[in-house]
Amino acid sequence: MTIATAGAQRRAQIVSAWSFDVFDTFLLRACTAPDGVFERTYELSDISRTCPDVSASFVQHRIQAEARARRTAKEKRGTSEVHIEEIYSFFPFRLFGLARSHLNDLVESEFAAELELCRANPDMIRQYLDTKRAGHRVGFISDTYWDSDRLSRLLRACRPGLTWDFLYASCDHGSGKSESLFAKYLSEQDIDAGASFHVGDNDKADIKGAKRHGIRPRYYPQATLQLASKFQRETALFELLCTGAPSRLDHGARTLRRMVAARSAEKSPAFHLGMTVLGPVMTAFDAFIARRCQEVAGPGRTIALAFLGRDGFLSHRIWQETHGPTSAYLEINRRVSLIASADTMQPLIELLAKILKIDAPTFRDMIKILPPKVAAFFAASPNGIASGPDIAEALPDLMDASQIVELAAALRARLLAYLRHLIPDFDNCTDLVLADLGYSGSVQKALRRVFDLAGIKIRLHGAYLVSLDDAFDDIADRDSAAGFISDLVVTPHIKRMLIRNIALLEQICCSADGSVRDYDGDKVLREINPRTASQIALAAEIQAGCVAFAGSAEEVALDFCLAPYDAPDIAARWCTATLARFLLLPDEDELALLGGLKHDVNLGTHALAPMIDSDFIRRQITARGFSAACASAAPPMWLAGCFARLSPSNAYLYTLFGANRLPADVFEESPCGQIQIGLFRANGEASLETATSYRTGLGELRLRIPVSRAMGIAMIALPLPKFAGEGLLHGVTIQLADDVSEAAESQDVISIAADSLVYAGIQRNGTHYRTESDDACLLISVAPMTQDIAIYSVAITPLGPTAK
Repeated sequence: MTIATAGAQRRAQIVSAWSFDVFDTFLLRACTAPDGVFERTYELSDISRTCPDVSASFVQHRIQAEARARRTAKEKRGTSEVHIEEIYSFFPFRLFGLARSHLNDLVESEFAAELELCRANPDMIRQYLDTKRAGHRVGFISDTYWDSDRLSRLLRACRPGLTWDFLYASCDHGSGKSESLFAKYLSEQDIDAGASFHVGDNDKADIKGAKRHGIRPRYYPQATLQLASKFQRETALFELLCTGAPSRLDHGARTLRRMVAARSAEKSPAFHLGMTVLGPVMTAFDAFIARRCQEVAGPGRTIALAFLGRDGFLSHRIWQETHGPTSAYLEINRRVSLIASADTMQPLIELLAKILKIDAPTFRDMIKILPPKVAAFFAASPNGIASGPDIAEALPDLMDASQIVELAAALRARLLAYLRHLIPDFDNCTDLVLADLGYSGSVQKALRRVFDLAGIKIRLHGAYLVSLDDAFDDIADRDSAAGFISDLVVTPHIKRMLIRNIALLEQICCSADGSVRDYDGDKVLREINPRTASQIALAAEIQAGCVAFAGSAEEVALDFCLAPYDAPDIAARWCTATLARFLLLPDEDELALLGGLKHDVNLGTHALAPMIDSDFIRRQITARGFSAACASAAPPMWLAGCFARLSPSNAYLYTLFGANRLPADVFEESPCGQIQIGLFRANGEASLETATSYRTGLGELRLRIPVSRAMGIAMIALPLPKFAGEGLLHGVTIQLADDVSEAAESQDVISIAADSLVYAGIQRNGTHYRTESDDACLLISVAPMTQDIAIYSVAITPLGPTAK
């Protein structure tokens, strides 16, 4: 026999096969995680009626029952493989008002939940059929407590007519894929391992288990490690923010996200962020807008939909992607709409009161005139800059109201001309739906006044991503407003925390153009855009990922028989968790990608405010305490990002504070002793003063030393051995004001550079220090004071015993 003939005979004897894992590979579940099956089991069983609102307890007891069953099986039989009936034999029936005779009822309820939630993976079906047509043997190998009979029923229920050459359920064979199940399969089926493949999602069981037996593995992960981490944080936030709601059943929203991401080509991190995080949120919002339009529609009504620029730019792009060119993009901002709606001076006063700082040129640009008294007011202000509240309070004495009314009428006419150009058949429209990121509906209310002044009867209906619902009570009776993430989804406390950090989302969602300042027919006259080209490009790339998700979501949802937006309340809760995770608990990659963004104030100024300033937060914690830092006013604009830059745990504590779940008696400071501080005056006199030291909930020591200008203090001496002989010095800060209480509350906290401090008898390496003698001191020079009171604060994490 020749070598060639022997080789041909050998190849003819080779039996190759493709085996597929079942759950999370060939079958996917329309829930956030596998234990979503247990939550649905609870809903399908009698327990949900006899013991309502205990789904979380049921799920945990189901998980614990499985753990006990496997542990017992391991002890008795040497294997942890069990059948479903064994699992429920360890379930606490009496707790839920059941008898042990209900065991089969629970088993059938769980199988019914599997039948309802499982979907055949079309990507795997194509691969399965391709390998079958190529002449390979195909089948399934699953680590499962469902026996082969039920597993067969489940597979054929998800894919009618499906056939296979072999099917192995671990519970039937007393061994899993990590043990000897692969060996049993190869032996019984007479399979050549080297010519065979196994497809699965579990690295240990499917990949390493297959490799150990010579089978070629094909890894099919449910999500990247990065995306899985995001999902874990989202689930934690869902349970924190949406209390009482089922946290595992989402109508397949997370499965949709995984599958869209799996089918998309690898692109930039910014595109991936849009595809996996913000795209799903904005696509769900798109479905909410469509529902709002349907709610408004009715006999005799002509509906128009408009997205408010600039923040509505991304939403408009997604609507065009999913519905075609059936909407308008209107560039209207709060400043233009308020001025155009003015028939008194009050709207302008309200607008100015919300501006942090303003100068004369900016005032002229906003109002189109600069009356002499107004110019004199700015000239008398420091550096020609006044605070918005100050100019708002003085305005009635500086301008004639008739000037405002005349200017408003002219702007109103130009605004209405612009609307008629942008909205087809505007004058025959009965209802106008306004879509925007939202909040208090200020543009909608101003536009209502514009329409009323012009005698236009069009009803206005707000469709907002995030709404401050208590601000909608003064909306006209014939109008309406609704938020996708409303106060019925999360509490007002949580809503305000989200809006405090919403500037990041605004910058991502807005157009690349500057803010509108006026109109000329159908043309928009815009402010100078102060944002950098790199920031605009980054936002565009994230938007591209969002639009890509929206463009493929419907097709993928149909492929997997998913309906993630059919239940509006469930969709809203999960979008809240997704958005909250992004805004409140960003990961390191997101901080690196987005931390350099700046926010343009968009009120007639060219100012850019930083998103993140972690040093600012560290100073606030040192001087004012953690809770006060959590309530800091902007800037910086992304407060949660500032905490996250310090550490993920700081970001989570900030989230707990915003959810009203951070108990003050645990995390705030409490007195822990007294220490004598040396105060040295410029004339050479010295005195000892007693100061109270405090310990925070995070274990830091805090000391505040108030001094007055009249005391003439030149140096403060802090005897560190009596405070903390070794530790981490987080900083020394100063707050200035004309009285102690005002200084203590001041957010203007100045940090003293570490190198300007004098470490007498102290070893220092960065923030770490160790005292070398009992008389070691930290010497703090007192700068010349511009106000009556200065409070010096010191924050230290002790690394050894502290003085009593």
